Amino acid sequence: MINRLIIKELELWKVRPNRKPLILRGARQVGKTTLVKEFSKKYAIFLKLNLEIQEDKKLFEQYENIEELIKAIYLQNKVIIEDKPTLLFIDEIQNSSKAIAQLRYFYEEANHIHFIAAGSLLESLLNSKAISFPVGRVEYMALHPCSFLEFLDGINETFDANLVQTLSADAVHDRILRLFNVYTIVGGMPEAVVQYAQNRDILSVAPVYDSLLESYKDDAEKYAMNDSSIKVIRHVLQTGWTYAAETISFERFGGSNYKSREMGAAFRIIEKALLLELVYPTTETKLPILPDFKKKPKLIWLDTGLVNYAAKIQEEIFSVTNIQDVWRGRVAEHIVAQELLSINFKVSATRNYWRRNKEGSESEVDFVYPYKGKLIPIEVKSGHNARLQSLHLFMEQTPHEIAVRVWSKPFSIDTIKTPNGKEFRLINLPFYYVGVLEKVLDKM
Repeated sequence: MINRLIIKELELWKVRPNRKPLILRGARQVGKTTLVKEFSKKYAIFLKLNLEIQEDKKLFEQYENIEELIKAIYLQNKVIIEDKPTLLFIDEIQNSSKAIAQLRYFYEEANHIHFIAAGSLLESLLNSKAISFPVGRVEYMALHPCSFLEFLDGINETFDANLVQTLSADAVHDRILRLFNVYTIVGGMPEAVVQYAQNRDILSVAPVYDSLLESYKDDAEKYAMNDSSIKVIRHVLQTGWTYAAETISFERFGGSNYKSREMGAAFRIIEKALLLELVYPTTETKLPILPDFKKKPKLIWLDTGLVNYAAKIQEEIFSVTNIQDVWRGRVAEHIVAQELLSINFKVSATRNYWRRNKEGSESEVDFVYPYKGKLIPIEVKSGHNARLQSLHLFMEQTPHEIAVRVWSKPFSIDTIKTPNGKEFRLINLPFYYVGVLEKVLDKM
């Protein structure tokens, strides 16, 4: 069992006095069901229903009274009703509109039962006419593929995971950087991590990647509104992996003849399923972030391991010591994007990059990260500080004095001056510290 960091967030939810039924969101196969089973160990009673099973689904059609429904759920699970801490987990909840409607009564009349729901196709149905949760009666939490820290736990490298968490990894920099490079190859899909942990053989993970990629393509018919959109979605899921971390255009994407409107619609459907994110730029250098949806987005997929396998670049990563040398730096940028999202459990969390607000300018910073009222620029680059020209332009416009450069060398801090004389601190952050970025910033 991989120790998922979101467990701490679930523990806070468990003791919150104004706790609401929780909808656990995430792409298929990121470990939602396994997570809830592990979390259930903190309760005396664990009740589970799967609404793909007709007998479980029928309970919500038979019983409208919440007390009678709860009694039936206990009986279905062959559990005696007792006044003990109880967790009810409903999987595949999207299969019953009546179960979704009952959520308000679990909040208003049966809040003593802690309630979590999830569903494999839930994301594609949310925000559509097909499904609607009671407003103000539920809350949401997002689960992503495993972070680097979770990967270390999954392959039994807990000692090094503790070094990273306590910012004490500098003394064994090379060893932990090698582990991060392995994480970059394997990725964070739980099944892939577990398979790799068994014998440390990346080739043995190939069937896992194949199964995941095929299941996502098979789901296209469930996401799509008609036969035409099925074809466009399948095209994105077939060719889009090779455009990871690139700025993309919808028009004729992937060498197709599809127009911008139909391609954009397909991307947004897949984005709702949390398989990818269209990361839009902002021209702001201070909060709030205002994405510019008129500009081209970067394409970031849910998992770098899947990208490497689908784009057939695993072997290239094997042969380098610095992942910034692979695929024109796109693999390095993609794994940093994955780490930045994996540490945030809010459903509303997004990523953005920065583009200079000047006609004809190509200046951009890889990511901007909101932190305690500041918008922190993050560049994924190696080399001398003079090469960070876009970062200098950003820092000249922002009111604070902190910037981050992610690289493969040890942790350090430089004091830099921009061409116009503004002095700022540049945090040179090893890849393995991206997942604890806020701890690093706190120390500043």
